[in-house]
Amino acid sequence: MPARRHSRQHILCLAALLVLAVVNAHAGSDKITVQDDAQHTITLPHPAHRIISLAPHVTELLFAAGAGPYVIGVSAYSDYPPAVKQLPSVGDSNALDAERIIALKPDLVVAWNSGNSASQLATLRAIGIPVFESEPHDFATIASSMERLSKLAGTEDVGKPAAAAFRARLAVLAKTYQKRPKVRVFYQIWKRPLMTLNDHHLVSSAIRLCGGENIFGKLPQLAPTVSTEAVLEANPEVIFAADGNNAANDDNSSWRRFPSLSAVAHNNLFALTPDQMSRPGPRILDGVAELCQKLDVARARRK
Repeated sequence: MPARRHSRQHILCLAALLVLAVVNAHAGSDKITVQDDAQHTITLPHPAHRIISLAPHVTELLFAAGAGPYVIGVSAYSDYPPAVKQLPSVGDSNALDAERIIALKPDLVVAWNSGNSASQLATLRAIGIPVFESEPHDFATIASSMERLSKLAGTEDVGKPAAAAFRARLAVLAKTYQKRPKVRVFYQIWKRPLMTLNDHHLVSSAIRLCGGENIFGKLPQLAPTVSTEAVLEANPEVIFAADGNNAANDDNSSWRRFPSLSAVAHNNLFALTPDQMSRPGPRILDGVAELCQKLDVARARRK
């Protein structure tokens, strides 16, 4: 009889260990793991429901990914969608309010790889706050960002369709415009000093997708300073101002004083919505569509 009791206890003990192993294995499988744009691996024990965004493009990506209800703080200049204006600010990219970030008790911070202070991000990691670094350099990464952020927030039912819709719209734009006759473009991001972007920037990908050619695309700097004389020598057919100034109507920055310039002669001086083109988020396709349409206007004016 004692032997039987011992055997029964042994079986119960083994069963309990088996149940514990299954529970532990299941708990391990519930962990969420993604890779950010800086090639860091981020692992969360459960979906993040207290998220802080440290850049305007990040804020837009989070809302597009369905994580908007879980965003509890944003950086300065985060202004889209309008709901973010009601959220507390945690400073701008150059001066984050680390104390406020910590006080908000986030379970995830989504940062801007090249825009936020590396030392401040290291501080957040050191106290145990997971940090996802965002830096989309191409359209594919914008789409995958929505998927990865939705996985971290547990909102894949929104993020995956949003990414698919982004890819589908991008494909339509490329099929419609990419093979149209080339248009030489000067893309102005600042007027004093006069600045543009090279071919490594996402904006140049947009120009190429629309059948355009960036006249300063081969310069080595990502955002080079150029001279007025260099623009005149390159003689672009279109000038885009994406610095918040209207290239056609702003007397202080007008190119109209150079009537022999091709862009002026054909009245191809256009303004673009800066935020749509400068933020690597889902709204960039609105800016791309606008850019493509204006290049078509320039083509029509060749006749």
